[in-house]
Amino acid sequence: MRAEKKYLIEEVAGHLKKSDYVILANYDKMTVADVAELRKRLAPHSAEFHVVKNSSLRVAGQALNLPSFDQHLVGPTAIILGGKNSPGVAKVLRDFIKEKQKIVVKAGILGQKLISPEDVTRLADMPSLDTLRAQLLGLLQQPASLFVRVVNAVPQGLVNVLQARVRAAGNN
Repeated sequence: MRAEKKYLIEEVAGHLKKSDYVILANYDKMTVADVAELRKRLAPHSAEFHVVKNSSLRVAGQALNLPSFDQHLVGPTAIILGGKNSPGVAKVLRDFIKEKQKIVVKAGILGQKLISPEDVTRLADMPSLDTLRAQLLGLLQQPASLFVRVVNAVPQGLVNVLQARVRAAGNN
């Protein structure tokens, strides 16, 4: 294998190793300005957009034991990956597609599973990582607050009973 080709494969493999997900997209209608704008939108999520050669992506994916995505490696291919917030990245991509209509999702890999473009859209519809954390924290706090109310209800009920007896004794 030529050194140049080996370098390209290693570069793609390095990108793939950084992320638990990758989204494959056809970018052929995008301009340089569109690519720059998408990269700028992805940056807050620590995500990246890279144009790759299909053959390099295929070999790198096989070397990393990723699910086979050969059927999606037709035409120009870009990969979107990186960061910990895959739903947030999918949202950015979905919004960009709605606005520009210049990029098409081919497929994705989440964990070790090949997902369809529709699955990527469903991923975009999921709450963000911060929202999920807040919801989990709310669920964890709920039992504690209910417990405090129950424990507090016993003395409060006792106080109410005693006050009612004192009133009843005062009326006699």
